[in-house]
Amino acid sequence: MQLSVLLTLLPAVLAAPAIVEQRAEPAPLFTPKSSIIAGKYIVKFKDGVARIAADEATSALSAKADHVYSHLFNGFAGSLTKEELQTLRNHPDVDFIEKDAVMTANAIVEQQGAPWGLGRISNRQKGSTTYRYDDSAGNGACVYVLDTGIETTHPEFEGRATWLKSFIDGQNNDGHGHGTHCAGTVGSKTYGVAKKAKLLAVKVLDNAGSGSYAGVIAGMEFVSQDYKTRGCPNGAIASMSLGGPFSASVNQAAAAMVSSGVFLSVAAGNDGADAARYSPASEPSACTVGATTSTDARSSFSNFGKLVDIFAPGSAILSTWINGGTRSISGTSMATPHVAGLAAYLNALQGVVSPAALCKKIQDTAIKNALTGVPASTVNFLAYNGA
Repeated sequence: MQLSVLLTLLPAVLAAPAIVEQRAEPAPLFTPKSSIIAGKYIVKFKDGVARIAADEATSALSAKADHVYSHLFNGFAGSLTKEELQTLRNHPDVDFIEKDAVMTANAIVEQQGAPWGLGRISNRQKGSTTYRYDDSAGNGACVYVLDTGIETTHPEFEGRATWLKSFIDGQNNDGHGHGTHCAGTVGSKTYGVAKKAKLLAVKVLDNAGSGSYAGVIAGMEFVSQDYKTRGCPNGAIASMSLGGPFSASVNQAAAAMVSSGVFLSVAAGNDGADAARYSPASEPSACTVGATTSTDARSSFSNFGKLVDIFAPGSAILSTWINGGTRSISGTSMATPHVAGLAAYLNALQGVVSPAALCKKIQDTAIKNALTGVPASTVNFLAYNGA
């Protein structure tokens, strides 16, 4: 049965369940280990169910859907009554349903410090404050920053930053600073890895630094379609310095985003735990980034494990901030844009390759076995631009 028919018949199904074929067991209902958003759900339909328009997908619900997904996967997110939830779980076209939950920025605020990270990723020995890089500097690459937004007027961005879309109702700027900081590490004039890359703001976290899984997926879906018409001759890169407890829907969206051609740099997380417990860090096709200190130690907060692909500077990172300022903060959030910027840099310098090949190139180029405090089950790779 097509998705449009499923939802059109939903009220009738509630009144007469026998009309719709029942499945042997209800579709799985996943509950992330995070702050659940009461009454909100993410519904994923099985592969092969036809794509439909948003108004058709939501016409039979008691409340309007918050998001309709038709590119990364077929489904929607929004409020469901208990009856609607049960009906959808019993329908054969539903793959799974997940309770919506809160996703947060992965950062720890500290006092300002020296911008040592750029020196580290361009020198084989620690301690250098000289950033060496090819003049191509990420030119022609598009880096989407899915975060709290970007203060696009900050002089450090030299007119290369563009506000694209907000998935937070009533908020159309970076009122927090986290996204502006990450964008600065990707590509600002002074603090950026890829100093000529385009910086594109997609706001999925609110001005308190949190957002819903559903909204984050909506932002990912937007990017997977936008880059195809944006004009990015040296590739599309997404930087996601955010995360939450494991989510099947977030991971599937991340995998689909990578399959669409977008390189995805994601934060490993700040819990000092196995990244396999968090999303999107646990998605194997994403390039998952752990954090290091200026002394080449794994940052004490950084997650680890077999799903971490690379480490990059993440403690006391100085970068751009809102109101035209700068700030030094720490987190795997700060490591992630180093790798996003490096991806843009390598694409511009050496030519565009697939997301999987690009993550492997970053691993192959990395400085090996220089870090302390890295568990044996985790790669000991420190990001390096090869300059």
